[in-house]
Amino acid sequence: MVALSLFPLASPIMHFSIPETETCNSESGGQYVAYNIHVNGVLHCRVRYSQLFCLHEQLRKEYGHNVAPLFPPKKLFTLTPSEVEQRREQLEKYMQAVRQDPVLGSSEIFNSFLRRSQQETQQIPTEEVQLEVFLSNGQKVKVSILTSDQTEDVLEAVAAKLDLPEELIGYFSLYLIKDGADGSFSFVRKLQEFELPYVSVTSLRNRDYKIILRKSYWDSSYDEDVMEKRVGLNLLYAQAVSDIERGWVQVNKEQLRQLKSLQEKVSKKEFIQLAQTLKYYGYLKFEPCITDFPEKGCQVIVSAGNNELNFQVKLPSEQMKEGSFKVTRMRCWRVTFSVPFSNGSGSPNKSEARLELAFEYLMSKDRLQWITISSPQAIMMSICLQSMVDELMVKKSGGSIKKMSRKRQSCLVRRSDSQQAVKSPPVLDSPDGTREPIAKLSSKISFRGISNSNSNNDISAEDVHGNYAFEGIGDDDL
Repeated sequence: MVALSLFPLASPIMHFSIPETETCNSESGGQYVAYNIHVNGVLHCRVRYSQLFCLHEQLRKEYGHNVAPLFPPKKLFTLTPSEVEQRREQLEKYMQAVRQDPVLGSSEIFNSFLRRSQQETQQIPTEEVQLEVFLSNGQKVKVSILTSDQTEDVLEAVAAKLDLPEELIGYFSLYLIKDGADGSFSFVRKLQEFELPYVSVTSLRNRDYKIILRKSYWDSSYDEDVMEKRVGLNLLYAQAVSDIERGWVQVNKEQLRQLKSLQEKVSKKEFIQLAQTLKYYGYLKFEPCITDFPEKGCQVIVSAGNNELNFQVKLPSEQMKEGSFKVTRMRCWRVTFSVPFSNGSGSPNKSEARLELAFEYLMSKDRLQWITISSPQAIMMSICLQSMVDELMVKKSGGSIKKMSRKRQSCLVRRSDSQQAVKSPPVLDSPDGTREPIAKLSSKISFRGISNSNSNNDISAEDVHGNYAFEGIGDDDL
């Protein structure tokens, strides 16, 4: 089996794993090489070269020869091990190029190929089933769907079961979560258009994995639109109560007393309005992890919300510090799978492999700095950053969040000296300049053109995920 790694543009959660080769037996008795495509470390589908070639031909027929990237050529004879690895690398680059293309990557041809391949690989026949989707308060919603229903189909089925008006569906999304032993849960990923939710959750064969319905926007002003409808109000209320009970929202004693009073009166709208004034309302909180800021090896709790990543850092001295990094001041970011070099031999130790999110942050007018987070949830953090950028760009261009949520928009705003900057709260102290040498084992997110940088750790445009929201910062505001 040959495993591939992929980071797509719109939803950077697919990646090819470290290569491993294995031959498979075909129905005719022959052997062939298969390529495993993983989603967040879990097998999504297994495909053959011929299947990828058919996908390529479909894309060329629909969008033209000049749009589709070059596809690895066929070989007349059996491939040698080195040629198998070369083809794996070529197919990896091809799939990355397709996924990162704003037209090809969001095309129904490409996404339906991934969905069909997922179903075939997991050997789940098309049939009607009952799927459990959870709400923030733990309530279960059972919907009748087909195993072949895609994410949007399942979301619409849940909305219909809840009597959520069609105009509000775009404000919500389905997320894959994993329950913890202490009753908590962690976010794995937002379910994407290229996957089948039923297949994704059942193929994990673990009851701890569930699908949950949550709002999918960051600007709390959109709450007003959702609260106009009874079901929308109930969903927001359940999520606000849950987040407060889990400690995701910061509440003092007086605020807690007021919230409990509103709960007793079942004053849901007033409850949400009070919750909106609280720190970390609407944020997603991640599991404790490690960062190199402000010092290497610091423990940190990262939260995403209000167009920022918030750090609650525990320094080696046991001192606690807090700071925020605005998405508008992130020039770019990348997700990498990496291992430290071992002492002496330089050979990587696979047991120490880790997933990292690194972003380049505009500390001051002339200083960009890379900040790294080592976390199993690094890809989910990247998804949050991307959705914040999408929301900012759509809002800036006068678009609708409803359209943005149902069908991702590609927006471009060029930098102008007259544009206003979004002020960022003070960040933490400067980190230690020494960085641990890292062996990069897989490809990183690749996205759009990147402006020049004076950063000592600058990398090429092909290695990073560029941020158009960064282009809106005016020099006069830094």
